[in-house]
Amino acid sequence: MQDWLTMTAADLGRGIARGEIDAEALCETYLAAIAAHPDADRIYARTTPERARAEAAAAAKRARLGLRVGPLDGVPVSWKDLFDTAGVATEAGSKLLEGRVPAQDAAVLSTASHAGTVCLGKTHMSELAFSGLGLNPTVATPPGLHDRGAVPGGSSSGAATSVSFGLAPIAIGSDTGGSVRIPAAWNDLVGLKTTAGRLSCAGSVPLVASFDTFGPLARSVEDAALMLAALEGGRAADLRGATLNGARFLVLDTYTEDAREAPRAAFNEAVAKIADAGGNVTHGTLPMVDEAMALAAVLFTPEAYGTWGDVIETAPDKMFDRILERFRSGKDFSGPDVWKAWNTLNRCRAEYAAATAQYDAVLLPTAPILPPDAGRLMADQDYYVTENLLALRNTRVGNLMGLCGLSLPTGTPACGLMALAAPMAEARLLRIGAALEAVLA
Repeated sequence: MQDWLTMTAADLGRGIARGEIDAEALCETYLAAIAAHPDADRIYARTTPERARAEAAAAAKRARLGLRVGPLDGVPVSWKDLFDTAGVATEAGSKLLEGRVPAQDAAVLSTASHAGTVCLGKTHMSELAFSGLGLNPTVATPPGLHDRGAVPGGSSSGAATSVSFGLAPIAIGSDTGGSVRIPAAWNDLVGLKTTAGRLSCAGSVPLVASFDTFGPLARSVEDAALMLAALEGGRAADLRGATLNGARFLVLDTYTEDAREAPRAAFNEAVAKIADAGGNVTHGTLPMVDEAMALAAVLFTPEAYGTWGDVIETAPDKMFDRILERFRSGKDFSGPDVWKAWNTLNRCRAEYAAATAQYDAVLLPTAPILPPDAGRLMADQDYYVTENLLALRNTRVGNLMGLCGLSLPTGTPACGLMALAAPMAEARLLRIGAALEAVLA
């Protein structure tokens, strides 16, 4: 049974299908692991054992009758604490929402439950999802995988650590500027950012609705593909025969050359492996990306503050001051500023699509830095600001350009390789990801 805590979600599903794994025993194994783990309270905001056991019992019965409803039927899943769960608190990592108990599940949770997945509970996150570091002194900061004193990446911090510490086989997070891919990279996981609008946001706590997306943090690309299908009630991408032979990639040098030593070296080594495996690698720059990146503050913060300003100003003392400051910065922009920025972004997106149409994916390091020290982030505000902006810099390219994105482990601890593909091209991206995974492993 101990092996169940390290198996991929796909392998667990296959074991259930073959009758080798009992879904109820699997659920109990994970609930026991959570209860016994010394950092469980820093990873899970709350567990849902009654729901998990009921869902596992139903999955076990379906398996015995030969009526499984999908490849992840009976597989446990953790959920970031911004997805509504009926009758269970959903507080989005903020004291502002303490005691908030929704009446029904988020749309994606409901769909995944109908696909047979088992809800283990809700994971900690950056406050209101507005940081890529995973530091949350007001509620909880999960430990880093490779350095317990470092942050784990955010805002889906507990989601990533629930998988990396063996307390869930797969997790669901959100990604507005990199919040799935950063914690995936820093915890040596696969992280899938879906295209904005692909999955319903109904029943989720928003940050910037124009950019909010959801996606899985997983142990394999196959797991990510299967979980995406469960989230949207569709069919998983066919990964069979995936190859890099003849695939075309653009390395975005602007966001690679100034990465710090370890992420840069890991990325360059990964790119060399891709070329050796038959990938056609081109290096270049995309000026429209730089133009769009300069607009990030006016595109993100006014909408974030517009969404949360009234709530925040009723009790600002309940917030982590760094997050409060970031929200309040949205007041500095006018309506015409925002309108002009969106017009520019839409032009940049069209130019990007034309410039990258010949490539299967654009490649860059998931993060240009390693996980920062949590203590120093608390003590040094300048360090916090610098590291928070750098953490999300590369991933934000995908959000601004409206793309789907996949972060993969490079084999170097806490260093990920990110592949970005066209909007709604998740199936193609996952096939590329499966081929990249085989080479990088």
